[in-house]
Amino acid sequence: MPVSDLKFAQPARRNLLAPVLLAFLILGIVLALVLRFTPHKTADLTITRTAIYPAHTVFASDTMVVANQHSQDDLYVLTTLRIDDRLRLPLFLKDFTATLTTAEGEEITTSAVEQRDLDNVYTSFPALKPLASEPLLRDTMISPGQSAEGMILLHFPVTKEVWDHRRNAMLNVDLYHQGEQQVLIGRGSEVIPKATTTSDPASSPTH
Repeated sequence: MPVSDLKFAQPARRNLLAPVLLAFLILGIVLALVLRFTPHKTADLTITRTAIYPAHTVFASDTMVVANQHSQDDLYVLTTLRIDDRLRLPLFLKDFTATLTTAEGEEITTSAVEQRDLDNVYTSFPALKPLASEPLLRDTMISPGQSAEGMILLHFPVTKEVWDHRRNAMLNVDLYHQGEQQVLIGRGSEVIPKATTTSDPASSPTH
């Protein structure tokens, strides 16, 4: 028999369309389930209370000449933050910063006072202590579905007037694995005590 007359059986070509469609269907179901059961937000941030403490410090000179004296304005913001974990994973708090945008559009960013420095601040400004509460600490872990709440102490080198006329003030919460989230320090949460004038502790009080 001539070679040209030989016919070899060809394997049937598999229809790949059905497996591909099935794979896409399964992938779509998985994505839908992930979107359905994964929260859209990492955490809910809520400012529950904010106390404002403006301090005006007069630094006395070695002479009695008033013109040689100078002063400094400090504004301390004691804001209480509540964080609700909306993930099925724990949250780890890395850092707290805040950005104040003045009426002129200037942005002033500050880092929250460290726990080890709180006592020194309270010693320098004793009137701060009654306004303070249990601090919310860096490296705090929040379990899934749980919450944490505590005070964050911020310092801005501005007057109370600058704060009162600000455009906004944002508290930034940096999480170890989920990035940064922001919450507005709203005016409605503020409790404002009277301003206090202090003197340089190394000098005599001025009159």
